[in-house]
Amino acid sequence: MTGDIDLKAAINAVSDVVQNRPRPIREFDQIYMKTGDMVMQSEFVANWARGKRLAFIGDGDSISVCVAYLHARGIVQYGPSMITVFDFDERIVGAINRFADRERLENLQAVLYNCIDALPAAKDFECFYTNPPWGASNNGSSVNLFVQRGIEAINYIGEGMIVIADDEELEWPAEVLYQVQSFASARGFFVSRMMPRLHTYHLDDAPDLRSCNLVIKSRPGNPAGPSSESLRDSELLDNFYGRDAKLRVKYVREKKRLDYGHASGDEYKFEFVED
Repeated sequence: MTGDIDLKAAINAVSDVVQNRPRPIREFDQIYMKTGDMVMQSEFVANWARGKRLAFIGDGDSISVCVAYLHARGIVQYGPSMITVFDFDERIVGAINRFADRERLENLQAVLYNCIDALPAAKDFECFYTNPPWGASNNGSSVNLFVQRGIEAINYIGEGMIVIADDEELEWPAEVLYQVQSFASARGFFVSRMMPRLHTYHLDDAPDLRSCNLVIKSRPGNPAGPSSESLRDSELLDNFYGRDAKLRVKYVREKKRLDYGHASGDEYKFEFVED
């Protein structure tokens, strides 16, 4: 970590964020990073994107919220000037915007967006961050779509941080890393830094699987790319979230409740003493 920070305060702040975010939907590869790794990752992102306009292409982990919150609380003395999150899960979008409103994080916002559609925002970002579906069943094509939207968000000039699987015991993460680096290179980006096997996750079927930070940067004089366009490539969509896991859902809609931050009534039942 860069500089000296109050680790207890940082962990407590990230705990506030974890308490706020919705529970993951596994079929959409919403696999959340463990809290200790979130603290380290958030500080690194805050330093990497300090003073810049940062786009998150998806953010189930809520790293965006951690970065903004740690900075606002004075736990980390640096951070992006503006953070915008694009996510197809209305629960995540709502949770981010409610937290930002409650904590008065004026530089944080989230909008509903699915990466199969053209990017709706003006291309005025300077860097992007994404932790996409890891592409084990499609040779990284799902990763590349998120990367493409990130590159469009910065108009082909700037930096991106891609969080993807990195495991020496398995072949597919290496193939995905190769495909993603090739994809980025073809669009005028090079790998400026890689932090291998860095993060761990709450993943029951592969608890030891880790991910890396792959940081890419545009080459000098990289030309602006074509306009963002919608995608309806059936071959990619068929295995987007894994083998035979087709991308069929455009948005995850939020069921409106009055008890945000508390357990929903459909998650539990009472057994009374007299029973």
